[in-house]
Amino acid sequence: MFLKILINFLFGYLNIELEGYYVERFINNCISKNIFLWGIKRTRSTILYAKIGAGDFKNAAKIAKKHGCKIKIKNKQGLPFVMKKYKKRKLFFIFLFLIVIAIYILSKFIWNIEITGNEKIDANEIIKTLEEDGLKIGVMKNKINKEEIINKIRYQREDIAWIGIEIDGTNAIVKIVEADSKPEIIDENDYCNVVASKDAVISKISAQNGTLMVKEGDQVKKGDILIAGWMEGKYTGKNYVNANGSVKAKVMYSQTEKISKKEIKREQTGNFENKYAIKFNNFKINLYKTLSKYENYDTMYMDKKIKLFSNFYLPIEVIKYTNYEVTETEVSYGNEEAKLQGQKIAEEKLNSLISGEIVNKNTSIVEKGTYYEVKVTYEVIEEIGTKEKIVF
Repeated sequence: MFLKILINFLFGYLNIELEGYYVERFINNCISKNIFLWGIKRTRSTILYAKIGAGDFKNAAKIAKKHGCKIKIKNKQGLPFVMKKYKKRKLFFIFLFLIVIAIYILSKFIWNIEITGNEKIDANEIIKTLEEDGLKIGVMKNKINKEEIINKIRYQREDIAWIGIEIDGTNAIVKIVEADSKPEIIDENDYCNVVASKDAVISKISAQNGTLMVKEGDQVKKGDILIAGWMEGKYTGKNYVNANGSVKAKVMYSQTEKISKKEIKREQTGNFENKYAIKFNNFKINLYKTLSKYENYDTMYMDKKIKLFSNFYLPIEVIKYTNYEVTETEVSYGNEEAKLQGQKIAEEKLNSLISGEIVNKNTSIVEKGTYYEVKVTYEVIEEIGTKEKIVF
């Protein structure tokens, strides 16, 4: 819709008044004939005000006559009418000429970088890498060596499997495919040991192939061999094999949280205010004179780059600051309250790490000056065996 309004501004539009008993039929007929009306207002059931493209007025007048409605032009607006009004003023045309020249010059630079395809890698991290290699905001398009930048990034970063750069208008579209970090695949014919993936206490172990090196109750460290990749017979000697088996063990996980005895709790009141700023490349102009009218507040901001067309960005950003009023209340925590709060936070973090069966939980709290130290410990039964190729 915005694009249609912009086009009508460039080619001129009219503010019209329509009077009659069948204004709804007029609107429906215009829609069916692809005549665009906007800014529609009705002061009475028989009177309608709207905006219409100058080129569509003739056809709209025929439709109005068909439905017994009177249509008249209130005023004319848009670029053609403005130019006609000021055609004798040389300053206007000089100004218009300078705008055209400025747009042409700006079109030679990159004013926006768009990253697509990233899920794990932060977009700002990729932009920083691009800037180091020569692709940054404000650089001339003919100075960009896409092939060289692509080769540099693929050499520097193992987490990017593929990267492509497309220049569209003043926008650089960077498409990436992230590399998968796959574990080493060990063939079933390779000789390997089963080793511990973490520190633990063995609770149950069985071997389908290979030689057991530990027993239930043994404490092992990460990397220790649990099932050796060899078997030895009285008459056959030592033969290397692909060790295989199941190793269940008790693994300890702990998380410590600090809970202050006194805390300032902030809550939003529902009141807010908006302030704006304009940024020209790296130069910012605040459109407000004073700071927030609220004594205590949280600020969120949104920035939007200005563009003329779909990919013709300008070095101009409109920044909107929203200040949300908050009230501050001092909250004091006792021993039991701190324990519950710290336990909740710690358990949420621990639950995101573990995948086995939790067999025991323990929570301890220690008072230390201005805060409590809450420690939560989980005892978890999980599979810790992982295969490691034997290197001779």
